[in-house]
Amino acid sequence: MKVYGSGGVLQMGLVLIIIVINVVYVSLFTLRMILVLKNNKVLASLLSMVEVFIYLMGLSIVLDNLDKPLNILAYCIGWGTGVYLGSRIEEMLALGYVTVQIVLDSAEVNVAQALREKGYGVTSWLADGKDGKRLVMQVLAKRSNEKKLMKTIESLSPKAFVISYEPKTFKGGFWVKKIFN
Repeated sequence: MKVYGSGGVLQMGLVLIIIVINVVYVSLFTLRMILVLKNNKVLASLLSMVEVFIYLMGLSIVLDNLDKPLNILAYCIGWGTGVYLGSRIEEMLALGYVTVQIVLDSAEVNVAQALREKGYGVTSWLADGKDGKRLVMQVLAKRSNEKKLMKTIESLSPKAFVISYEPKTFKGGFWVKKIFN
């Protein structure tokens, strides 16, 4: 990169500031949205105050320097990087719970007991599938344990059909007592 005098250094510094501000802003925006979806309104509200302050600083810098397309490009790069970083942070936090539905050949009844022995709550029932009787299980786990649960299922029954989704509300059952007490 060639820098022409102190003006070029200042311009590159401004570009870096714009990128960093947008990475931080969009990462916070992503986390705030996730907190809202997870019904954590107070933390989301507090985070939004910091978020909007950072947003206004970055936007102000760009609007004051619209004559330099590099600043607009920096804003776009910061935005895209912030979306990526925010989603990675959310993956690491793994907030909430996941429900995993497992469909097995009905002969694999030992899988439910093996999962229970590992501490998972398992509800199971017999069902009719295209090719005969199936054992269906439903397991509720913390999202932070989802990968571990999936590996366990894979090791116990490599041919299992598995669906994972996030429940929105809980009512009744032993999990509600564990979660809210």
